[in-house]
Amino acid sequence: MTFDYDRGRTAPDRPAPTPPDVSRTPSVVQSLRTHAGAGGGVPFSVEFNPPRDAAGEARLWRAVREFERMHPAFVSMTYGAGGSTKDRTVRITGELAQETTLLPVAHLTAVGHSVAELRSLVGSYADSGIRNLLVLRGDPPGDPLGEWTKHPEGVEYAEELVRIVRDLGDFHVGVASFPQGHHRSPDLDHDTRYLAAKLRAGAEYSITQMFFDVEHYLRLRDRMAALDPVEATKPIIPELMPITSLRTVTRAEELCGRPLPAAVMARLRAAAGDGPEEDKAAVRAEGIEIATEMAQRLIDEGAPCLHFITLNFAKATSEVLTNLGYGVTAAPLSA
Repeated sequence: MTFDYDRGRTAPDRPAPTPPDVSRTPSVVQSLRTHAGAGGGVPFSVEFNPPRDAAGEARLWRAVREFERMHPAFVSMTYGAGGSTKDRTVRITGELAQETTLLPVAHLTAVGHSVAELRSLVGSYADSGIRNLLVLRGDPPGDPLGEWTKHPEGVEYAEELVRIVRDLGDFHVGVASFPQGHHRSPDLDHDTRYLAAKLRAGAEYSITQMFFDVEHYLRLRDRMAALDPVEATKPIIPELMPITSLRTVTRAEELCGRPLPAAVMARLRAAAGDGPEEDKAAVRAEGIEIATEMAQRLIDEGAPCLHFITLNFAKATSEVLTNLGYGVTAAPLSA
C-alpha cells in the first residue's frame, strides 16, 4: 500500500512513518466475490456506530465478537456528525483491523472538515492498516435535514472526496446511493447522475441509504443501467434495518430521511395492538419478518450483498440471517 504522506498527515519535524503492510488486505469487492464463492450464496455485511462512552464500547465489542463468528464480508464503522467521535472512531476501526478477523470499512465524511484535515484523517486510517473507505459528503450536525454548508477549505461534493482519497494512495473506495433519491436532489435522474459521477471518479461500489420498499432499490439499478451500463456493473449494496419496536421506527425514519411506507407501518401498528401499551414482542416479530421478506426478495433479484444496520446489537440481524438459511453458528448474546 502506498500513501502520499507529504499531502497527508506528516509533521514537518519528523520523517514520514512507514504504513503497515496491508498488501494482503482484500477490497470490499474482492471480499464479496470470495464470500459468494465460498458458500454459493449472497454475502452479508454489518454497520456499527462509534460508541460514546466505555459502556457503549463494551456493548459494541460484544456485538463485534458475535458477528465475527458469522463471517460477514465486511463491517463498516460510521463517523460521528461533524467528527464528534473522530478519535474514538479511528481507534476502534483500527482495532477491528488489527485484533479481529473482520474486514473493516471506515466512513469518511466531508462535513465540517478542511481538505487538510481529511487528508490527515486518511493518514490516521492508513497508519492503522485501513485501506477500505466509504466516502460520504455527510449530514449537517444536529439536523440531518438541515442546510448543508461547505467548510471554507473543504469540498462541496463526495465526488471530490473520492478523487482526493484515490489520489492519496492505494485505497478502495465506496460511496452512498439513494434508492428514493437524496433529499437535496431535485429529482431521481439528477440523483442518479451524481451516483454515476462518484463511481466514475474511482468508487468501486455503493451502499444504499436504508429503505423499506424493494422496488425503490430495483428502480435505482434500472436507472443506473440506462444511464451508464459500465458503471452499473459495480455492486449496489442494499442497506436494511430490522425494526424491533415502534421506538426504532423514529430512528429508521431519521436514517432514511423519509417516512416508512404505509403498508409497513400498518403491519407494525397491527402487531402493536390497541391496548394502552405496545405489544413489544409482536412488533419485534413483525419487524424481523418484514426484514426477512425484504432480504429474500433482494436475494431473488440478484443483490450482491445484504448490509444490515445493527445499532451495535447482533440478535435481530442474526435472526433475519437464520430465517434466510445462513449458517449462524451460535445464538448471539445481545438483544
